[in-house]
Amino acid sequence: MLNIFSIDNGRLAGLAPEAFDAPDAGQLRPIWVDLEDPSPDDKAWVLKHFGLSIPEDAVDDDLEESARFYEEDDGQLHIRSDFLRLEEEGSSRNVRVAFILHRRVLFSVRKEELPVFRLLRMRARRTPALIDDAKDVLLKLYDADAEYSADALEGIYDALNAISARVLKEQVTDEEAGEVLTAIAREEDLNGRIRRNVMDTRRALSFMMRSRMLTAEQFEDSRQILRDIDSLDSHTAFLFDKINFLMDATVGFININQNKIIKIFSVASVALLPPTLIASVYGMNFDFMPELKWTYGYPFAIGLMVVSVAAPFIYFKRKGWLR
Repeated sequence: MLNIFSIDNGRLAGLAPEAFDAPDAGQLRPIWVDLEDPSPDDKAWVLKHFGLSIPEDAVDDDLEESARFYEEDDGQLHIRSDFLRLEEEGSSRNVRVAFILHRRVLFSVRKEELPVFRLLRMRARRTPALIDDAKDVLLKLYDADAEYSADALEGIYDALNAISARVLKEQVTDEEAGEVLTAIAREEDLNGRIRRNVMDTRRALSFMMRSRMLTAEQFEDSRQILRDIDSLDSHTAFLFDKINFLMDATVGFININQNKIIKIFSVASVALLPPTLIASVYGMNFDFMPELKWTYGYPFAIGLMVVSVAAPFIYFKRKGWLR
């Protein structure tokens, strides 16, 4: 899919690809060409009208770190960045986007639609003077990405509060503990992706600031975005600590439940030792067996075994070990 945008009365406006074949195409001033899962025809169109060849590995995930931020000899600026995408079922992932700044036009290449791009298009169409040139588009995308990450962190806060209400109660069953661990692992994964996402955004902004491509106003905007990212870092660190606490608490409840089961077997084994000893003694081959010479021999032996079983249980109950 090919989307072309220009500035019309201070707002972002779309352009049709057919307009570039019209006789007055020289009057068009595009600032942003967005390619979503581009086809060979889309790449050929960009090459024909802008003289830019889109690399085949533009959005590959296995690029070397040195190939993510660089500048060509002809002035082309190449930036590869990851953008966060939240799924409806609660999962999350980072999507690679390639940016190429060529002849004052920003080209973005991605494999799928991203909420950050949709948010920027909506804002730029409604808010006048939000974007002036291609570099503003890139900065506003990073700004929207930081805001999107902040919203995702708020979602993690709400999810962890709900998890805390389930964990910090009097009794937690093993089944509930398993569900809680699954929910905690999902939030930990999202928090880690947010941390990686803001780290990648920080690197991209630092590269743009070092390349001296920004105006004084854009440079200040970049510094403000970096300050917002720094505040997100402290939140992700706090969430990591809270996640670890909830994880330890949940595992602790699981251990308590398991210890209760082990305690039952331990008490039973201790309580059955005396009657086992008595039965062993009475089972020995004596010349004169008391139970044979004495009328109440067998009842006495059985009663003695019952008493030997009851005595440990009474003692354990008084100590509170059977609770």
